[in-house]
Amino acid sequence: MKRISTIFLQAVIVLIGIVALAILIRVPLTEGRATNLDLFSIYSDPFILYGYAASIAFFVALYKAFKLLGYIGQNKVFSSNSVKALKSIKHCAIVLSILIVAAGLYIRIFHSREDDPAGFLAICIVTTFASIVVATAAAIFEKLLQNAVDMKSENDLTV
Repeated sequence: MKRISTIFLQAVIVLIGIVALAILIRVPLTEGRATNLDLFSIYSDPFILYGYAASIAFFVALYKAFKLLGYIGQNKVFSSNSVKALKSIKHCAIVLSILIVAAGLYIRIFHSREDDPAGFLAICIVTTFASIVVATAAAIFEKLLQNAVDMKSENDLTV
């Protein structure tokens, strides 16, 4: 049963990655100012490119979560690889939150006066909060898992 649960969660992570990638590809084509632009102009927009660069941290975190679930499925949860995966997830979440805040600040400072950035800023606030929650949870799990790995290694040495 445990193996089925981890495979299901891995499938959910893959599905999240596919949906995020589809959104990254499709949304720039449908946004307001892209209606009269050609594909090269749409995908060479600096803000779109910034979004793609910032999404790298998200996809790295998804990959590390997928690997962590693989370790759990193999009963290797109490290993240094699991701790490293959690540490990577924590760092990716922190980087992602910083990049989202930077994008929000850029839009807030440099938006045109006839444009209302409230919707974008609300999305920035929500996603930053979610990213901070993930970073905090990963940090807590990392510390707990590191303590468990240390206790396991101490017990292995004494036996």
